[in-house]
Amino acid sequence: MQVSFSRETPKELDALVLPVVKGIDVQSIAADLPQEARAQLAKAAQAADFSGKKGQMVELLTPAGMEGVGRILLLGLGEAEKLNGREVEHAGGRAAGACMARKAKRVALLADVPAGAQMPAADFAARLASGAKLRNYRFDRYKTKKADDGDGGNGREPDAKTRIEELVVVPGEAPDAAEKAFVPLAAIAESVHFARDLVNEPANVLTPKAFAKRVVEMAEDVGLEVEVLKPKQLRAERFNALLAVGQGSANKPRVVVLQYNGAGDDSAPIAFIGKGVCFDTGGISIKPSAGMEDMKGDMGGAAAVVGTMRALAARKAKVNAVGVVGLVENMPDGKAQRPGDIVISRSGQSIAVLNTDAEGRLVLADCLDYAKEKFAPARMIDLATLTGAIIISLGKEHAGLFSNNDELAEALFEAGQNTGEKVWRLPLGPAYDKLIDYDIADMKNIGGREAGSITAAQFLKRFIGDVPWAHIDVAGTAMASPKSDINDSWGSGFGVRLLNALVDMAASGK
Repeated sequence: MQVSFSRETPKELDALVLPVVKGIDVQSIAADLPQEARAQLAKAAQAADFSGKKGQMVELLTPAGMEGVGRILLLGLGEAEKLNGREVEHAGGRAAGACMARKAKRVALLADVPAGAQMPAADFAARLASGAKLRNYRFDRYKTKKADDGDGGNGREPDAKTRIEELVVVPGEAPDAAEKAFVPLAAIAESVHFARDLVNEPANVLTPKAFAKRVVEMAEDVGLEVEVLKPKQLRAERFNALLAVGQGSANKPRVVVLQYNGAGDDSAPIAFIGKGVCFDTGGISIKPSAGMEDMKGDMGGAAAVVGTMRALAARKAKVNAVGVVGLVENMPDGKAQRPGDIVISRSGQSIAVLNTDAEGRLVLADCLDYAKEKFAPARMIDLATLTGAIIISLGKEHAGLFSNNDELAEALFEAGQNTGEKVWRLPLGPAYDKLIDYDIADMKNIGGREAGSITAAQFLKRFIGDVPWAHIDVAGTAMASPKSDINDSWGSGFGVRLLNALVDMAASGK
């Protein structure tokens, strides 16, 4: 979607969107429209009992005196004093969703900040545009035509026509300032789309090798340093636990390392680590067949890390950051690891693999140790679709948060509240840690039915040392999560906006 900012409303449009706060006279918002159109809008609003309440919408087709405009949509924002960046982004997403449903390709969005709103005019316009851009996404590259419309197929159209192609944002003042404010938000939205694409791809397309290739191409586009570790290098680097997960697959593992030095100094980076199981059958401890197709999304953590690094580079964030993603397939085969096998992880600690479906923690164990040793990071954050147990605990509204550092945990919680990518902290402790002790190895990779997400986090904690660290279990939020105003996709891209907000909070001293 091409986004531009203008002082004037275009005359030729498929849709014109007018955001309205609660209690404001509709005709005052539409003051620049022809008198006939204003009167029609007022009448339509009255008939629909439109008050500007959040979520309300009224549609006026072919407004009088505006022959080039297909429709006008009144969009309720709610109370002006309650508007913030998150609320305005969601309003922009609702506007885009309504226009997409109506197959509107060219859309204008009036973005004059309402009286009483406690946010700058430029930020208001930029956030509306950001929400629209986030929502304007469909993964339809394998869908050639829509369902038969009843005329024998003669009227079938490509699904891609449901996207907005051009959005013109009309701020009440200073469109240049609004456009400047939008630039970093656009970079984040595009990176969310990149992460969604990765999660949505089928596993026969997005193998570990193909995933790594896409990351390399992306890194070259935005200026990230990138290195891909192949099996021979992984063996030399002692990624034994990760390699054990992938040894049953014909598609061999990769580890991709991304570096971004935006701080302009040699300060210790923040490290993001992602689980990238491109398909997870469970291995020899095979999963039930029902729903197994969703396991193409078991690389949602890696997608979020890659998307985060892309956004940081694209918007030139003032931070040093490292991204490490472990890419494997977990398949049953004569060469696959067996329940009861013991592997020596990169850290030298031994792991008894009692369940081959608890594989993501093995991948992360080696990647965490590598990031810690190689880059001496100031903080480490890993993201993983790690446990079904976190969905039992939190549903799909929050990701699970575990941390050895209160300050980092609190910052992530605040970033989640600000972006809507919400996290909820769960406990760690010695009693839980004992549940993964094992008699003939340093640890086992499962701790039993109880506290399954916690024992998985305790497992990871054994590879952290003293580095401030957080683990985010995104099993319920990275894929098949509830649809929202800014996302209608199976793969959500969860984590990209959260981690970018965390970086910005740290840069501002929070």
